[in-house]
Amino acid sequence: MPFSYLFTEPEYLLYGITIVLFLPFLLFSIIASVRVQTVFNKYNRIPSESGISAQGYVRNFLASSGLTNIKFAAVRGSLTDNFNPTTNTISLSDTVRNSSALGAIGVACHEAGHAVQHSRKYFFSSLRLKLVPVVNFASRLMWPIYIIGYIFGFASPYTAIGRAFLIAGLVVMGATLLFSLVTLPTEFDASRRAYNYLKTCMLPDEAAAVKKVLRAAAMTYVASFMITSLQFLRILALLLMGRDRK
Repeated sequence: MPFSYLFTEPEYLLYGITIVLFLPFLLFSIIASVRVQTVFNKYNRIPSESGISAQGYVRNFLASSGLTNIKFAAVRGSLTDNFNPTTNTISLSDTVRNSSALGAIGVACHEAGHAVQHSRKYFFSSLRLKLVPVVNFASRLMWPIYIIGYIFGFASPYTAIGRAFLIAGLVVMGATLLFSLVTLPTEFDASRRAYNYLKTCMLPDEAAAVKKVLRAAAMTYVASFMITSLQFLRILALLLMGRDRK
């Protein structure tokens, strides 16, 4: 790619920007992943004054929101907690479920926040649920498109086969990007609901600590969106670079 093209062709400039931003975005993603573990581990060693377990806080949170039909399940691992809207089940991990630590309480109540969203038909959580089948299908196509496309000219925007695979990659990455975008308000809102409840039944210092845990977790979703956006823009730039090629 001639350096002068960066100043005369927008698509080359866009491609150059994606290259320049890759390492900073990757570094941000790594920092976000490390920080969420660090913050969680720090506050998961500090028990709450009440002594109530994380699952106990979740039950109280749900009851205060008028939800009595939520089921609970155990899931192995650390920070693998989740809410399944299709079965109305909150799964809490081994390090969270019976712990009364501030970190565990924050993580558990975040998942309860998702349950409240679902019951209130929160727009973005409902939209994300509808996008799940699309994204699952797209994710299954992603690696075959990359591998086959690379073999047959995916890296070149100047061949017919290369452009075909670039378009396919753009569609797949676009679906992933949309899901990642919708995930952002969904996750931030779940954390907001959790914090708004916890600050009414915790000491101010405890609520502030939980907020740090929730904020650190939210940054991992921001990082994921940034990386996905960069991948989408890179493919778009490659596609545009070959549009006028004779």
